Amino acid sequence: MSHVLVISGSPSATSKTEAVGDHVARRLAEYEWHVGHLRVRTLPAAPLMNADVADPAIAEAIQQVSQADGIVLATPTYKASFSGLLKTFLDLLPRHGFGQKTVLPLATGGSLAHLLVLDYALRPVAHALGARHVVQSVFLLNQHLVLHEDRPRLLPQSAQLLDDVIEQFRKSLVSAS
Repeated sequence: MSHVLVISGSPSATSKTEAVGDHVARRLAEYEWHVGHLRVRTLPAAPLMNADVADPAIAEAIQQVSQADGIVLATPTYKASFSGLLKTFLDLLPRHGFGQKTVLPLATGGSLAHLLVLDYALRPVAHALGARHVVQSVFLLNQHLVLHEDRPRLLPQSAQLLDDVIEQFRKSLVSAS
């Protein structure tokens, strides 16, 4: 059984990005995989900011990454990059923290002008952490995403794109097993 960890890097409790992460987690759980969702904003701030990897909550989060076969990185786009909160957490991981893992980068944002955040910021970080394979990433426009009862509802073209990328991620995990 594969273990997948969705890591959401939004600081907002009402984040569309986090809701998309929940959606991806539910879809992957349909394959009877163990799927967890780490919301970085829920980690204790002082240990996170001080890189205190001995803190029990931080150590547990790092352990979750270590045990995962696949990682979904979900981030809102801020100032043409992924969130500082996500970067702070990723900086705590060991040098090859994504070693032998398949990674799916996904980002949300208000404009297609931020699309390159995936290829020029998030994908290189995943590779720097030793990812075995980084599948096609996906950028979802905020205007294509409506929250309904805390679940994302995507416009059809975005929903199909996300479904296709989830399937690619699933196949990559299966082939790695």
